[in-house]
Amino acid sequence: MISRREFFTVPIAAVSVAAQLNAAPKPAYKAGGIKLGCQTNAWRIDASNFDNVLAVLRTLKELGYEGFETGFRNVQGQFANSAAARKQIEATGLKFLGCHVFLDKYDEQTQVAPLDLVQRIADGAASLGAERLILSGGGLIRDGKVAADALKRKADGLNAAGKYCRSKGIRLAYHNHGPEFEAGGLEIEGLYAHTDPALVDFLHDFGWAFYAKANVPSFFAKHHKRIVGMHLRDFKNGEQVPLGQGQFPIRELAVAIQKAKWSGWAINEEERLSGEKPGEKAVAPARQTMKQIFDK
Repeated sequence: MISRREFFTVPIAAVSVAAQLNAAPKPAYKAGGIKLGCQTNAWRIDASNFDNVLAVLRTLKELGYEGFETGFRNVQGQFANSAAARKQIEATGLKFLGCHVFLDKYDEQTQVAPLDLVQRIADGAASLGAERLILSGGGLIRDGKVAADALKRKADGLNAAGKYCRSKGIRLAYHNHGPEFEAGGLEIEGLYAHTDPALVDFLHDFGWAFYAKANVPSFFAKHHKRIVGMHLRDFKNGEQVPLGQGQFPIRELAVAIQKAKWSGWAINEEERLSGEKPGEKAVAPARQTMKQIFDK
């Protein structure tokens, strides 16, 4: 099995900040259908205290975000009290864009969350008004290759999860880390090929894709029709920094978004592998970058 730390051990692309800023002009782009959201991972949340969760959501609203994504552990305590909790979430003025399932250990056969857990979280997330259930998974690449049977099992697992989510009135989206983009994106391309577009969307973490040396703007241009959202994060010399202060090609990505006339969620995530929770000091400047780039 692949641990959380092993997800993030691929090397960063060595791209100068100056080159990124000069490679593409700032787009004169009215964002239109693009919605700006934020993952709550930047804060140390006490999941046993829902008021703590709501306080983070109010901060995000004050910073100008339109929606939020959060880990399932932060809201699962409200599943039995969903009607009242949903009203409290809606009162913040934010859209609940996604409930994220990340595990330290996945189902051995599918390398995604076990279906019974997917069903429980999908039921609860739907009752709280979430638009999507977002699943992470274990990487499949071994020695630069992906076994066909392993890929089929993972795709089948995602299709089954997507079918259940659809029955509950929400959509399923798969969320990558770095390993899916190793070996030229061998696994992620396989998942696109073997999952059912009617059941499985993609919400890409383009920060980790970039960290794995992917050409993010080109990948987006190729697959944008199935991409419903993107995590945006930034790196400088291998360390994560607030969005816009590192080497991530956000301007080039904005050009690709404009060309595709894409409508979806652009989601800031200021997670730190060190365990630091930078909160507003990272999320606020990231929001300003998003406003500048997307003219929002």
